[in-house]
Amino acid sequence: MELIPETLKRYFWDVDLEDLSKNKFSYFVIERLLEFGDRKAVKWMKDNFSLEEIERVVCTSRNLSRKSANFWRIVFDLDEDKILCLKRSFRNEQKAIWKY
Repeated sequence: MELIPETLKRYFWDVDLEDLSKNKFSYFVIERLLEFGDRKAVKWMKDNFSLEEIERVVCTSRNLSRKSANFWRIVFDLDEDKILCLKRSFRNEQKAIWKY
């Protein structure tokens, strides 16, 4: 079981790092680093996960902010229509669930 390095602990404040396997919880790890990671964290992510895995998370995540999703869309040159949290219907659902 490959664990997350101690240097990334600050991005996983709500979980026990000893139980967080990068292979078993790859989606969660990628998602968290896409949303909150700095350059070093993103470099580690790119070194440890395939580009296809990372792009899949960008396209299907429901937890990325619009700002983060749009940033990664540009970085990976993805079609906006492929990214779930950038779709208009998804934004309307979010507003219905979380009343601001």
